[in-house]
Amino acid sequence: MDPELEAFIPLFPRADLTDPVTERKNFADLAAAVPAPDVTRLDIEDRTVPADPDVPVRIYRPREAQGAVVWLHGGGFVMGDLETEHPWAARMADLSGTVVISVGYRLAPEHPYPAALDDAYAVLAWTAEHAAGLGIDPERIAVGGHSAGAGLAAALALRARDRQGPPIRYQLLNQPGLDDRQETWSQRHFTDTPWMNRDKVTASWRHYLGGAPATPDAAPARAADLSGLPAAYIATAELCPNRDEDITYALRLLQAGVSVELHQWPGTFHGSQAILSAEVSQRQIAELGAVLRRALAE
Repeated sequence: MDPELEAFIPLFPRADLTDPVTERKNFADLAAAVPAPDVTRLDIEDRTVPADPDVPVRIYRPREAQGAVVWLHGGGFVMGDLETEHPWAARMADLSGTVVISVGYRLAPEHPYPAALDDAYAVLAWTAEHAAGLGIDPERIAVGGHSAGAGLAAALALRARDRQGPPIRYQLLNQPGLDDRQETWSQRHFTDTPWMNRDKVTASWRHYLGGAPATPDAAPARAADLSGLPAAYIATAELCPNRDEDITYALRLLQAGVSVELHQWPGTFHGSQAILSAEVSQRQIAELGAVLRRALAE
């Protein structure tokens, strides 16, 4: 493990999703401890997207931005909101020069699948429909996120393809949760890795699926056909249970004719990019912004 990251492990709370309500507070406390982002170059606005029910969003607009990303926070499908994602959404907007539309989707277990995906799709459709009013090019809309949010972004790309919905230029998937089956080597063996481990992944999927069988709409790795999807960037952490399913998904996208950039970060663990004092974490965040900037450039 990267020694700068290893020093922070004793400060992390126990990786557990047995009680999601309690864990939401712990997650919020961790997010509050992240150094505040520089928002001086951004216009920030809270809006509500009409849907059933309505979906709260926070829009981060860099000056002269033309593209947009529908951005989905992490938190194992059960934690996180617009506030916990603020440090990362603001940084993404600033680094990429892209309008970031951060989605406050509904959380499991109170709202299991497909609630979060329905919310995300409503925001994608709204973004495309109101592109002119948002000052963005409707041909330059991406989807992206961290962890569970990245899994939702991958599912969103599949749903948009299958429903012939709004065109998506790019999918930015950072350590996505893609496969509920947990059959890969990393899922079977990473039982005590920091922040995310096998038991926590199991609980996350249990809460999200709510006892229903998984479909490709819920777990993108189950999709038989990955052709016709937007180009993708996939980042993995070496000591993350999701690592192998993410690498496999990248290979399957390539074999389906989808252009993919894959970066496996050595010495890192799930979510360690949040430790901004570490040099490798700074490089991870900078790369996400640079990749999105390039993907949505003319």
